[in-house]
Amino acid sequence: MSFFSCNNEQSINNKSIQSAMIPTNTQMPAITEVATLGGGCFWCTEAVYDMMNGVIKVESGYSGGTVKNPSYREVCSGMTGHAEVVQITFDPSVISYADILEIFWTAHDPTTLNRQGADVGTPYRSVIFYNSPQQKTIAEKSMKEVATQLWDDPIVTQLVPFKEFFKAEDSHQDYFALNGSQPYCQAVISPKVKKVREKFSSKIKK
Repeated sequence: MSFFSCNNEQSINNKSIQSAMIPTNTQMPAITEVATLGGGCFWCTEAVYDMMNGVIKVESGYSGGTVKNPSYREVCSGMTGHAEVVQITFDPSVISYADILEIFWTAHDPTTLNRQGADVGTPYRSVIFYNSPQQKTIAEKSMKEVATQLWDDPIVTQLVPFKEFFKAEDSHQDYFALNGSQPYCQAVISPKVKKVREKFSSKIKK
């Protein structure tokens, strides 16, 4: 049996981010909101939200640790305390924070402590970093009323206040869009993208 993990993927593509499928004519709405979520390997989470209507930008990075501007390898070691996260900028008039969270519960397993598949350790913990008291309230409600309906086992997702976000190295941005044929992408990310695409078909960008 083959095991694929974000940490042991060796073929990181260094293509220019300009080659990613990012619209250049997107007009920024008057009001935007930011969600910061950790659902295991950030390559997976980024790929899921990139295709959602109302999502303006998704950046992979690190939150919740004690070291300034950590590197990917430092975070993977588990010594910095960071989680791999995505920072999602979205238009709340198109997609709500509650919608963002429903997708979050669907795209990863919030019942496995410090683990998503073969990715094991605190960097891969399930965590919501709320950016406002309103987000905290919505997250608490979503965890009780949505997550528990999707999963039988107890939810272990952390709910903590947002402090800092450190953007990951360029090679980790738009990873699935640039490296879709890589083994990890095919074995781990593609099934998650397919699952979310099927469930939230009405919310996918045209």
